[in-house]
Amino acid sequence: MFVAAYWWKVKPGKEEQFRAAWRRGTELIREKYGSLGSRLHREDMPGGGTRFVGIAEWPDRATWQAAFDAKMAYDEPATRAAFVDAIAEAADEPLLLLEVTDDLLDRG
Repeated sequence: MFVAAYWWKVKPGKEEQFRAAWRRGTELIREKYGSLGSRLHREDMPGGGTRFVGIAEWPDRATWQAAFDAKMAYDEPATRAAFVDAIAEAADEPLLLLEVTDDLLDRG
């Protein structure tokens, strides 16, 4: 398994809009590019503001790389617009790219 982590600072008051667009966008990426899904984490930043970190799981690095090379994006215009509108700042590249070596998460 392979993991890619991304981060976004979200405009104040746009957190729920961002989360809804992220959820729908993650479904689209799973359907089109073969991801295993993702988790979204929230961090209240010192001094104010909110950052979200998405941890996406992929079957392997090659599947992620093919999606990344294809410029994976949310293909529904309304979803993409809501996502972009909510973002104050984002990284150009993934925060982390990691091979999973041991997985002890309880997926219940």
